[in-house]
Amino acid sequence: MLKRNLKLAMGALLITGALAGCGNSDSTAKETGENKKEETAQSYSGTLTAAGSTALQPLAEEAANEFMQKYPDVSITVQGGGSGTGVNQVAAGAVQIGNSDVPSAEKIEDKTKAGELVDNKVAGIAFALVVNKDVKVESLTAQQIQDIFSGKVKNWKEVGGNDEKINVINRPASSGTRATFEKTLMKGVKVNDSIGTVQDSNGAVEQAIKSTPGAISYVAMSYLVGDKANALTTLKIDGAEPTVENIKAQKYPFWSYEYMVTKGEAQDAVKGFIDFVKSEEFAAKVKEMGYIPISELE
Repeated sequence: MLKRNLKLAMGALLITGALAGCGNSDSTAKETGENKKEETAQSYSGTLTAAGSTALQPLAEEAANEFMQKYPDVSITVQGGGSGTGVNQVAAGAVQIGNSDVPSAEKIEDKTKAGELVDNKVAGIAFALVVNKDVKVESLTAQQIQDIFSGKVKNWKEVGGNDEKINVINRPASSGTRATFEKTLMKGVKVNDSIGTVQDSNGAVEQAIKSTPGAISYVAMSYLVGDKANALTTLKIDGAEPTVENIKAQKYPFWSYEYMVTKGEAQDAVKGFIDFVKSEEFAAKVKEMGYIPISELE
């Protein structure tokens, strides 16, 4: 009986030890997993500047604010200036990101540096033809648009509107929005810069359109969302509105990708920021602000 009890006691001790070992193993695995998670959690630090496209600027500013909240050790400054300015500043090493509405090769001044630049697509954007509220035209054909901006047509009555002078508001040559306008709508027909006036940003165009009777120009749809949704009258192009559906169906031509251009492949905080702009995490904000998430275009 004594031997039997001794065997039972030893067996119990072995089982208890095995269970304790399992418990320690689970605990160690859990702690190791947590430590590994902590080790692999990405963190960023540093200071970076993005400059260029005023069409992309609002999205870049919002993304910068959210990214800095997520990574407090990062400081991001976003400036305008136009796509050409952004591309050439990043090529010169003056900024880390050049925001552009067109591929960098179309705006780089020193062609020998073109190969150093990387075009990172971060979103898409539609642009709209906009007119003063007194213009009684709802849609223009591509041919009519070419005739207006080349100076061939000078009165709204020639394209179905009232007897009123057309006041053209152009963008400067450095503008990526203008480059997109010329590429997608003018198609080789030269814009007549001697007519009308020139405004250097989407915001300035908005104000000029509001205050100039008979005016026509173009702005990024990101300037026509929220409380500005009805600020300006937008025109259809060949009967199509500037919607994502029409862009995908190739019915609406006036749109482009938005690029964050870097000198060489993006690294560290710059890469983290660009990846954040393209992420599913930020996609809802991209749509809310009038842009098109890159995931919907590729």
